[in-house]
Amino acid sequence: MAFNDAENSKGLVTYNKNILLSIINLAAKEISGVASLCSNFSGSAFKRLFSNNYYEGVKLTHTKEGLVIDVYLNVFSNYNVSDVAFRVQENIKSGIASMVNINVHQINIRVMGVEFNIADKK
Repeated sequence: MAFNDAENSKGLVTYNKNILLSIINLAAKEISGVASLCSNFSGSAFKRLFSNNYYEGVKLTHTKEGLVIDVYLNVFSNYNVSDVAFRVQENIKSGIASMVNINVHQINIRVMGVEFNIADKK
């Protein structure tokens, strides 16, 4: 799957989906409070295995309005979930804008769970 950039006078620029997935993955993991990206989202494991638009907690969908990004993550227990989700959205948006010229229509953050670190368990 390739995503097209705006056509310019020198030709067409396309991006492999792995470029976008790497940008999104790094942008999400940079935010403090994100424990991990999780690989379980609604749908069967068989469907995820053969899906072309899903990889390690990120699902990409290309619509006529632009790119729709779904990120599935776990948050550490001592962080505000909505604050972490908002910061992940902003970081992904700025990361994509600074590296590639693709119209992002929506960034959906789906918090799948809360992780407790060892210090919290004592």
